[in-house]
Amino acid sequence: MDETAFDYSDAGNYPQWDEDHPIHFVGHSAGAQVVRVLQQMLADKKFKGYEDTSENWVLSITSLSGAFNGTTRTYFDGMQPDDGKTMKPLSLLQLCRIGVIIYDWLDIPWLKDYYNFGFDHFNMSRKKLGAWGLVECLLGNAGPFATGDWILTDLTIQGSMGMNSHLQTFPNTFYFSYATKRTTKILGVTVPSGILGIHPLLFTRVLQMSQWRHPPDVPPPYKGYRDEDWQENDGALNTISMTHPRLPVEHPSRLVVNDSDCLPMQPGIWYYKIVEADHILFIVNRERAGVQFDLIYDSIFERCRKHVFRKTPQTLPNQAP
Repeated sequence: MDETAFDYSDAGNYPQWDEDHPIHFVGHSAGAQVVRVLQQMLADKKFKGYEDTSENWVLSITSLSGAFNGTTRTYFDGMQPDDGKTMKPLSLLQLCRIGVIIYDWLDIPWLKDYYNFGFDHFNMSRKKLGAWGLVECLLGNAGPFATGDWILTDLTIQGSMGMNSHLQTFPNTFYFSYATKRTTKILGVTVPSGILGIHPLLFTRVLQMSQWRHPPDVPPPYKGYRDEDWQENDGALNTISMTHPRLPVEHPSRLVVNDSDCLPMQPGIWYYKIVEADHILFIVNRERAGVQFDLIYDSIFERCRKHVFRKTPQTLPNQAP
């Protein structure tokens, strides 16, 4: 995690945001870990010009398929399992890396208007770098992939452990996570739980991850590692990774089977529920998720409403506390 201070001088969309006006955050996949990084930065007062920030600016964090402890998917796609930092020379990730660099280097306005990877601050445009600058980026000597500070390194098990070693679970914040899976066990073997319930783009990935085996010639990422713990998955993340931060140190947590299991909900504890869903069920297609989509978001809104205030007890109009 970068220890430098950040300068954000422009007014935000919610200028009242402070400890007395805290915010609920809902994050999906890597977005859930991003919110944790933000809360830690607020606690560490990393924002230049806002020295009064604290972790209490965040009232709750709700995670949907959150990437808390990394994913074995990164190793299938090209990250090296021995260090979690470097890429295999021939891999899907290398193709994606080359494609992104060339896309930004070409700097075609109508394409950038359609989709922007957010790498403008690296000044990779052909107008600024020229042909030799493109070569430098492709060789990994310049550009966004040269520093190692990019999302796939953070999504390896090793990278997530490094991040988690700096990220706290704070005593005044409410935490809830929905961990998703689309696998089942048959005669002790983890396999996809059917075909129709898994998006076609994810079925092969669910199958791959359910058969994950850590390379025998590579040291395991942590003491006590077991392949079988990492085989339940939703096609992108392992279910064990999504419940709560657990590596390198396990944070306080509680499994929720029925919603009454977390009543009254206490701050500083990760309440988590296991949901039968693939990685994109609740974010891409409401019609595909059906009623379950509405129930998930209704429960999130209801839970947030119950914790609108951290200090003031909630009452109905004309009702005494």
